[in-house]
Amino acid sequence: MKPAIALTVIAALPVVFGSPANGQTLLAVFAHPDDESTVAPVLARYVREGAEVYVAIATDGRYGGQDFAGIPEGDDLAAARQEEMKCAASKLGVELIHFDYHDQLRAGEGYDGHIPHVRALLKDVADLIERVSPDTIITWGPDGGSNHMDHRLIGDTVTGVFLSRDWNKDMSLYYYGTPASLIEDNNARSRYGVHDSFMTTTVSYEAEDFSAAAESLRCHKSQFTEEAIERMISNRKERSPKIYFRKFEPPRFESNSLFEK
Repeated sequence: MKPAIALTVIAALPVVFGSPANGQTLLAVFAHPDDESTVAPVLARYVREGAEVYVAIATDGRYGGQDFAGIPEGDDLAAARQEEMKCAASKLGVELIHFDYHDQLRAGEGYDGHIPHVRALLKDVADLIERVSPDTIITWGPDGGSNHMDHRLIGDTVTGVFLSRDWNKDMSLYYYGTPASLIEDNNARSRYGVHDSFMTTTVSYEAEDFSAAAESLRCHKSQFTEEAIERMISNRKERSPKIYFRKFEPPRFESNSLFEK
């Protein structure tokens, strides 16, 4: 019964991405190779509709080792995941920008390791937005989807860059997320999920977009067994064909009070 209730609530919300995509530019910025799979059907949809779609991946995935894959963490795994990401981008028809930052952005190396890494990433993201000049940017929200430290930091980085200047064009920022009502485990809601009232943008997709997304997911062989991939595809196929986003809303007015509504 819970999914039916959730869909009733969300269906009443406006669908913002309803205008023709032809001639538009979409930039999705995520942390790891395979993060793009969260929104892959939407990326495929806008490619099909004529948008120019870029996917930027910040890290090399070197710490995402899986026992079944038999690839040692470090340079070998980073090289494998780089090829997997190229494969996934090709299946989706997007242009790939893959930065060369370490997983965890060298947080384990302390201030002197982490901060130079992050500062360099800030510049790279700013340069990318300047070059691509997107109409819309997608990234992780404050919850990071699963509260993964890399997800949250990449989302914060993109948001910080977005807020850092006047980009001289009408540019929108959206956060991908999961409505809390769609999360089965109540305990999980304290770890991830966004209240439905904030997820005010729903984007639907067609069967051909889903097929492209499924093929792109199959590229990530170092991260998921074949059985796991097919289970993920089957599970998504059973859900409503839409993905949820929250738009970053700019201030509506100036104020001299912290309590003005």
